[in-house]
Amino acid sequence: MNATNDPRNDRLYALLPAIHRLRDAERGYPLKALLQVIAEQVNLVEDDIAQLYENEFIETAADWAVPYLGDLVGYRPVADAGPPADASGCREARALVPRREIANLIRTRRRKGTLALLEQLAHDIAGWPGRAVESFRLLAWAQNIDHPHLDRHLLVDLREVDALDRLDGPFDSVTHCVDVRRINSMHTIGRSNIPSVGVFAWRLGSHPVTDTPACCIEDVGPQCFTFSVLGQDAPLFVKPQPETDPSHIAGEMNLPAAIRRLAFDSSPRDFYGAGLSLAIRTDGWGGAPPGEVVPVAQILPADLSGWVYVPPRGKIAVDPVLGRLAFPPGQLPKRGVRVSYQYGFPADIGGGEYERPLLDPAEAFTLYRVGDDEDCKRIEDALARWRADNPMHAVIEITSSGVYVEPLQVALADSQTLQIRAGVRVRPVLRLIDWQTDLPDALSVTLGNASRMAFDGLIVTGRPISVVGAGEDGAPASVCGAELAIRHCTLVPGWAIDCDCEPKRPSEPSLELSGVRARVTIEHSIIGAIQVQEDEVALDPIPLCITDSILDATADDRQAIAAAGGAWAHVTLAIARCTVFGIVDVHAMALGENSVFSGCVNVARRQVGCMRFCYVPVECRTPRRYRCQPDGVIAAVKERITDDAAKQQAEIANESLRVTPQYTARRYGAPAYAQLGADCAIEIVRGADDESEMGAYHDLFQPQRAANLRARLAEYTPAGMDVGLFFAN
Repeated sequence: MNATNDPRNDRLYALLPAIHRLRDAERGYPLKALLQVIAEQVNLVEDDIAQLYENEFIETAADWAVPYLGDLVGYRPVADAGPPADASGCREARALVPRREIANLIRTRRRKGTLALLEQLAHDIAGWPGRAVESFRLLAWAQNIDHPHLDRHLLVDLREVDALDRLDGPFDSVTHCVDVRRINSMHTIGRSNIPSVGVFAWRLGSHPVTDTPACCIEDVGPQCFTFSVLGQDAPLFVKPQPETDPSHIAGEMNLPAAIRRLAFDSSPRDFYGAGLSLAIRTDGWGGAPPGEVVPVAQILPADLSGWVYVPPRGKIAVDPVLGRLAFPPGQLPKRGVRVSYQYGFPADIGGGEYERPLLDPAEAFTLYRVGDDEDCKRIEDALARWRADNPMHAVIEITSSGVYVEPLQVALADSQTLQIRAGVRVRPVLRLIDWQTDLPDALSVTLGNASRMAFDGLIVTGRPISVVGAGEDGAPASVCGAELAIRHCTLVPGWAIDCDCEPKRPSEPSLELSGVRARVTIEHSIIGAIQVQEDEVALDPIPLCITDSILDATADDRQAIAAAGGAWAHVTLAIARCTVFGIVDVHAMALGENSVFSGCVNVARRQVGCMRFCYVPVECRTPRRYRCQPDGVIAAVKERITDDAAKQQAEIANESLRVTPQYTARRYGAPAYAQLGADCAIEIVRGADDESEMGAYHDLFQPQRAANLRARLAEYTPAGMDVGLFFAN
């Protein structure tokens, strides 16, 4: 809780006699202000004393106290993950010394050597759901006649389609020949051997989308829909079911895995229904009660590739691999289609129904709620009330995961504050369409002097957010002291995406700034290109701060940050822990830290600021660099090869190519968007200043978690056994 908003601050003042409070009120409350300052310090002392008791228990101890409690039970940190003393923040400390591992340490030691324990270690240490597989159970070998294994009588049965679908994955059941390579080899890995045990970890989380409209693909037909409201093909994921038995080995229903067609076909009741992995509501379609989920008997698992399959009357075809659903052409839904489902994504950034802090204004504010069960059904209704009431500080909170298709224009007066945000665990989508033929249709915001505008938890598609300053008579002009904040939002790169996640308007910006003498802050967001138009002659550049975000210009040769016409943006950029797809052209860069730039970075003033622990192409015009790549590998080659210029240049080219960041997916809408690939160079994977990965997923501390997990798996595996860690996604 913020100390200035703590209700305990007035308790000393409340103890005063009424006569003193009356006289204090006549003088403007100077005594009250003094006692509030004293009360804040008293609160700090009381809270610290209370925390001393809490620090005696692993469940409630402060992060700094966790290693000391671990030392009491003989816990020793893993050296490869990094020393805990170097942890600069709470998130890193939690990755280096997992609280859950220390809490279960004694029980874990007693279960040493059991298969289910390896799964528990993946959860306790790395926070990844896992599945442990003993390779010897899938080996084809000569069997003892007294102990036959009827499931290993042949290698592959081509009639077992479901087994072939799971081949070489974490749920493989096909018998294999022996592979003598070690499963934990640093060179080439062999999985099928007698002493081999594989632990599969799922890095992508299964995130919910609750009761939101489906997207009708009208270009194909009115009977064709996608679960994703943006219209792209996206695999549906399992909503993991908890395991009740500690000795149970996780199955497909216990892990955040993508749903397979054959698994959905064989047991649709395990995946479909209210509270399960997916559900469909159509308000009375096919005789279903209004508001109720369509019965599973009317759900038909199908392959909807190419939209060639036509379901029979009374059935809805569902393809979980592509995230598609189709109705019979002669039996279309008349009242819309709403869906609930799970999608995969690496982290809690961008708009989503994950837990995030709601930042209220420091001053007293007016709250307007928008939603299906609220007085304001549309955002424009809340804006109309806000304009009529004209409060100095206001919050418009959207309480449902709906799609809001409406033109929005916001004009802030001097010193006025407005925040448009999503409520707790909802994911509203603002779909901006072509409303007017003679005017642009962006979400327009006009800032006044010292005004503050914030967007929080939203997805904006179809058009950009346009922010301008306003002068006299509404003419565009520069304002002073304003602030613009974008938190946990997605401004869809390219405005919208196709079914294959390709952007529809790849050259268009997602955020336009014109004449805004404002501090612009973007954090934990996914955003397309930023276009800045400022007076470069008479005014100083505006500050632009981007942290823990993905900035996507849809191609490396397109400008991610620039001015209109391709010139340098008149901003001073501070960027940390970000992944940038595209070219950055700015006036100056105050700081570039732990980030990946796939395109060039060009600054007008190289003497300002620095770049540290980043990947940036060598031919760029940047401020001074420190421990960046590929500079590091190039310097190492030059130091190693000094007598042969041709060999040196060839080796530099090879090393530069080797450390070029590799991604699992580069298009927004794919489950593993902007995730570093499995073959990415170690200089990128552990290239940040704290040895975590560069880019937007830095704060996941996945290299440290993986190092911790590998060390503990080797420690708790029986002697003579080899254990290997595999990433399922």
